[in-house]
Amino acid sequence: MSPNEVWVPLSMFIGLSVVLSLWVWFRYKAKRDLQETIRTAIEQGQGLSPELIENLVNPPVSPQRDLRRGVISVLLAVAIALFAVFVDEGDAVGPLLGIAMFPLSIGSGFLLMHRFGKSG
Repeated sequence: MSPNEVWVPLSMFIGLSVVLSLWVWFRYKAKRDLQETIRTAIEQGQGLSPELIENLVNPPVSPQRDLRRGVISVLLAVAIALFAVFVDEGDAVGPLLGIAMFPLSIGSGFLLMHRFGKSG
């Protein structure tokens, strides 16, 4: 293996590490900012009801969240399947279609949860 061939997998792992680190950092920063907001409100003597704190800590979830996630996952599966069909490599079609089954299954689950989950 030449030294130039090492850069492709190395850059993938570095990129993945950077993305995950940024995700963790921004989650930490959002929680820290929320705690500072609550602390400032308490120091100023403003009363915080339990409902307000609950809404700040756990914001209400959109009823369309499952639908959006399902549609995105199904469309990702369609994109992978189309890539498998249009790539001009016969040995790659089967594995790519197999990979496309994962987001298709997850998206179908989200669509089913959207359809039947909130009916009660």
